[in-house]
Amino acid sequence: MKIEKIKSFFKTRAAKSIVVASAALLIGLAVYLNYRWFYDPAGSLGYGDNNMDDNYSDSSSAAGDASGENDYFTSTALDRQQARDEALDVLKMVTENAEASEEAKAEAQSKISKIAVDIQNEINIETLVKAKGFDDCVAIISDNAVSVIVGAESLQAAEAAQILAIVYETTGINPENVSIISKS
Repeated sequence: MKIEKIKSFFKTRAAKSIVVASAALLIGLAVYLNYRWFYDPAGSLGYGDNNMDDNYSDSSSAAGDASGENDYFTSTALDRQQARDEALDVLKMVTENAEASEEAKAEAQSKISKIAVDIQNEINIETLVKAKGFDDCVAIISDNAVSVIVGAESLQAAEAAQILAIVYETTGINPENVSIISKS
């Protein structure tokens, strides 16, 4: 009897909407936590200097080897891609679910399109920043903010302005929502 009530509940449109909304909320939470744990520009979580130094092994850069820097940028890009892949998998499940409402499918498809645009914009930002003479760059777009991590000891004001201009021209996101982090 209880199982029948549960089955009948999940056949309703409200239950499907709740499941889709919960999935979207979990995806948003996962992206937010990933950003805060690995790319927090202000270091506001209190786990050290932006949590960036803990993402790669010190053994690869202990002897002044530049491969530690490359490992950092590579691992950061891979972490970003893994988080996106997981989000896309969940959204694709919603679009392929026969029981999902058309509204939920349309919302999931819209989010998939936004992620695709963000990926392309990140690639464009990284390519243009590298063209300005930086060895490495990783761009992370989340919501209406961008974090750009560049391989440099420090940044001059003119270099930061160039990066801000690249981000604005590529995404339309205002400079006050852009965080530039130099990572050597």
